[in-house]
Amino acid sequence: MASSDKSYYVTTPIYYVNDAPHIGSAYTTTAGDVLTRWHRQRGENVWYLTGTDEHGEKLLRTARANGVSPQEWTDKLVREAWLPVLETIDAANDDFIRTTEKRHTERVQEFWQNLHDAGEVYKGSYEGLYCVACEEHKLPGDLEEGTGEYAGQLVCKVHHRPVETIREENYFFKLSQYTDKLLAYYEEHPEFVQPATARNEVVSFVKQGLQDLSISRTSFDWGIPIPWDTKHVLYVWIDALLNYVTAVGYGSDEEKFERTWPADVHLVGKDILRFHAVIWPAMLMAAGLPLPKKVFGHGWLLVGGEKMSKTKLTGIAPAQITDHFGSDAYRYYFMRAIPFGQDGSFSWEDLNARYTSELANDYGNLASRVAAMVGKYFGGVLPEASAHGPAEQTIADALAAAVATADERIGEALDFQGGLNAVFDFIKLVNGYLTEQEPWKVAKDESAEGQARLATILYTAAESLRAVAVLLNAVMPKSSAALWDSLGAEASLGELAKQPVQDAGRWGQLPAGSVVTKGAVLFPRLEERAEG
Repeated sequence: MASSDKSYYVTTPIYYVNDAPHIGSAYTTTAGDVLTRWHRQRGENVWYLTGTDEHGEKLLRTARANGVSPQEWTDKLVREAWLPVLETIDAANDDFIRTTEKRHTERVQEFWQNLHDAGEVYKGSYEGLYCVACEEHKLPGDLEEGTGEYAGQLVCKVHHRPVETIREENYFFKLSQYTDKLLAYYEEHPEFVQPATARNEVVSFVKQGLQDLSISRTSFDWGIPIPWDTKHVLYVWIDALLNYVTAVGYGSDEEKFERTWPADVHLVGKDILRFHAVIWPAMLMAAGLPLPKKVFGHGWLLVGGEKMSKTKLTGIAPAQITDHFGSDAYRYYFMRAIPFGQDGSFSWEDLNARYTSELANDYGNLASRVAAMVGKYFGGVLPEASAHGPAEQTIADALAAAVATADERIGEALDFQGGLNAVFDFIKLVNGYLTEQEPWKVAKDESAEGQARLATILYTAAESLRAVAVLLNAVMPKSSAALWDSLGAEASLGELAKQPVQDAGRWGQLPAGSVVTKGAVLFPRLEERAEG
């Protein structure tokens, strides 16, 4: 298979459908969407997967509390909350997998049957502490003393709720046998776990030695039955992790699986890093399957210093933001305001300030001014730049540098903030260029030289905006399409999504003669948006 046929495959975690999505879960989906749109615009084959994790004890308890079956509960939440949120944040995923689907459950049973037959699984009994909210067996280091109503009890460090003691006959996966193999793999592939802080945490954890992993439960039945012993259902995590391969044809469509697997990037929150960087690669090693190329553990979104959480009432639904600011501003804010890989705080004040200064004033105002001046001075037809001089060359050179930086930062390093900083520094430079060149004053010079100068200034600004539309399309597709339309670029250059990002810096692509129109304001003032 030619390497060019390999899909660039990106996954989000499959989200636990216990409750409706909040901006913490949508954050990962937005990052994956920006990344995959960017790679599509590089001309690559891309496959972007998201979905829902629908088994486990926590879900069973919630469904019962709501007086419905777990399947009814998951169907309702997926239909009413998880699928609609993709539209809310303008995600362009290629597939959406649910762990209750046959294409998943049957392949999961085959996978574990194969590992059982290969001697990787044995029967034993488990006694230990379990956090139902995490759906995770807890080690002493994962716990802390409770406070308030939980004083005197051990609570989970993530959910701050008491853990439960469980005693069950279980099947175990021989995870302990993979300690050295994993450490050797991390050593040989330092890029496998990113960022470096996440990698260090994983290496340090594995160096303490791994324990065999309980992979089944018998105290409830909401899960995938173990094929060789149906009294047991599979532990929710070792069912859920397999979605990354079952969704792309593992065991059912060999050609698609070859074309897509291994994943290029698994995007995960740092609280589920161990599952993805320790248990998952060990499972794949046991099955003789290739490992994903990169597991990227991003930070938490904090509100008032607390991790985003429905249980703590810090959960904000994405629509609460998009209804006021729009989906483009939503996507922009989370990709620019927070360094991907670190914890970041969300605040309405910061979002409001960035919307006004960066989107409405710096960017939107530039687009409006340029279109208005081309309309006023050249009847809406883009003039030719016949007086390209040092000031214009500075802009052209800065654009080439901004494109190279943005492509490397967003496309390779997953540094969305760094890539957007480069683009918005360029936007500021173009604003400064217009302020210095004063086209409104040059317009008063009716000589041929004066008009040539005016034409060149406005062409330079419009050509800069052409490149900005291409560079921001992955992050803000709606406003980029509006700008592309305003510049008349579709007629001469074709569809925006087909413009290669890596070529965006090649100067002079927007042809003179393009019809420039002053469309709706890209980022209306918030009071206008609220009234509209």
